[in-house]
Amino acid sequence: MIRPLACLFILALLSLPVASGRDAPYLELETADALRLQIFLDQSHFGPGVIDGKPGRFTTLSLQAWNEANGYPPDDIENAMKAARREVKHPMATAVVSEVARQWVDPSLPYDSDRAGQAAKKRMSYRRMSEFLAERYHCDEDFLRAINAPQNLEKLEAGDSILVPNVEPFLIEKLGANSHEKDDELSSRHVVVDTKANQLRIYKPAPAALVVAKPGDAIAINEGRKNKNLVATFPITPGRPKFIAIGTWELRNMVEMPWWRYDQTFLDTGERGPEEETLNIPPGPNSPVGIIWNGTSKRGIGLHGTSNPETIGRARSSGCIRLCNWDAARLPKFIRPGATIEIR
Repeated sequence: MIRPLACLFILALLSLPVASGRDAPYLELETADALRLQIFLDQSHFGPGVIDGKPGRFTTLSLQAWNEANGYPPDDIENAMKAARREVKHPMATAVVSEVARQWVDPSLPYDSDRAGQAAKKRMSYRRMSEFLAERYHCDEDFLRAINAPQNLEKLEAGDSILVPNVEPFLIEKLGANSHEKDDELSSRHVVVDTKANQLRIYKPAPAALVVAKPGDAIAINEGRKNKNLVATFPITPGRPKFIAIGTWELRNMVEMPWWRYDQTFLDTGERGPEEETLNIPPGPNSPVGIIWNGTSKRGIGLHGTSNPETIGRARSSGCIRLCNWDAARLPKFIRPGATIEIR
């Protein structure tokens, strides 16, 4: 359960200098408006990444994408803020901890240095209550602890209340039994994975001609007309440069709560190692591939979640495209097997 709060004075209202993206405006927003903008963009499916009241490059890129989809100049902020103030009147809310939380928290889950120990587990659960709650409400643990201080999040029980960003929660317990088959409309869509801007962009059947890329630009430039074909964008971490599969591929499958084949030889070289040297890591939010695997026609390359949402845009995977789990879980609403995945 989540209830909106009328005010945000638990946070200091700061003037935040915002790191800019490519051709991005330099934004100065009070904390309440910064949160409001991040939440608005997140709920509009133009993901800013982790919600923390300190919008940086990914918030700027998502703002530019929202402007493109709505026909505003890339550096415009007034229209997005007007919409954000209208749609997100209360950026903070009160959430009640559910019975589900304890079922998904396992402090004994081994870390990545012990893959054999992980393979012996039934599920790659969350290790801390704060980890479970932060991912549920699209933020990071430090932010969640800060707005709930001095409350100890690790000692929360079902029925306790905490402050959270006012977003639609990511419900881990709903995943695992869903089937994502081909769909006439969603299977015809076109995904652009921009490995320079670290952004995934989802279009209707093909990118509109009004979106042009000038030499040297990392992302497409909107010429000022509404691009109705752009339906969603999310921040990503691409693979290491030597493993990035530049090209156009087909989305072949979408598997929730996948098992992960741990193969150190493949991680190091891109080639599969001997079967006897591999391990099967069980599914869960702390799996290296997160809560969903979206495999492409390029063997071993897919779009998937992550166990470390705060590293999106920085740490690199072996060759795949990583998203925050809450963003990865939304992909089946926008694309289905058969969609085109262009990695560039």
